[in-house]
Amino acid sequence: MRAPDWLTKRPVAHRGLHDISRGVVENMPGAVQAAIAGNFAIEVDIQLTTDGEAMVHHDDALGRLTDGSGLLIEKTAAELRSITFKDTSERMMSLSDLCAMVAGRVPLVIEVKSHFGGDRKLVARMAEVLASYQGPAVGMSFDPDQVLALRELIPSRPRGIVAQRTYDDGHWTKLTEGQRDSMLYLRHGFQTQPHFVAFSVNQLPAPAPWIARNVFGCPLLTWTVRTAEQRAAAAKYADQMIFEGFVP
Repeated sequence: MRAPDWLTKRPVAHRGLHDISRGVVENMPGAVQAAIAGNFAIEVDIQLTTDGEAMVHHDDALGRLTDGSGLLIEKTAAELRSITFKDTSERMMSLSDLCAMVAGRVPLVIEVKSHFGGDRKLVARMAEVLASYQGPAVGMSFDPDQVLALRELIPSRPRGIVAQRTYDDGHWTKLTEGQRDSMLYLRHGFQTQPHFVAFSVNQLPAPAPWIARNVFGCPLLTWTVRTAEQRAAAAKYADQMIFEGFVP
């Protein structure tokens, strides 16, 4: 399978076209609706609930952008659907809710969030939802095992790997050295067989995404583009940008 042309045809709104100054919070329905109105592809994150649902949210826990507290994995879908985003009346969506809202009008780029414990229930639920969805959608993850799950459980959908050059910042200290090493240099590519790569704009150019793009023909998305300098780097080194904080 080759990555579809629509994947790189238009800029990708990072967590929807959000603007906190206008009360539009990332990954909430208003951000999705704004991206659709702008004719942008939409990148979202999904998290697993305790009852096996896929909810649209970036953080593992409530509180940064929402009311409430606690880990999403310890909440049911019904509990999370009752959670409102701060200073809004909007509530958290499931992946099913998202697909019903978008209805194929723009592409979806769905990042599978992972606890790196080998649990594939989130991809399994994603497979169930996308089985009846006719719109353009791809899956991706930082976790090679989740990309492998996408390959095995949703082989008809394009899949990608989210990556960066190094994994030595504080966000990755929860992983073992072996897990971090397995993510370096896209070395899992022959097993996961991604159709595209999403790479940190601040670490371009880099050998691994260059090889993936120019030798193996994998389109290169780059994240998260916020400044004029980053936009110039995206235009020079990548096929499309995942952006936020401005309207291209």
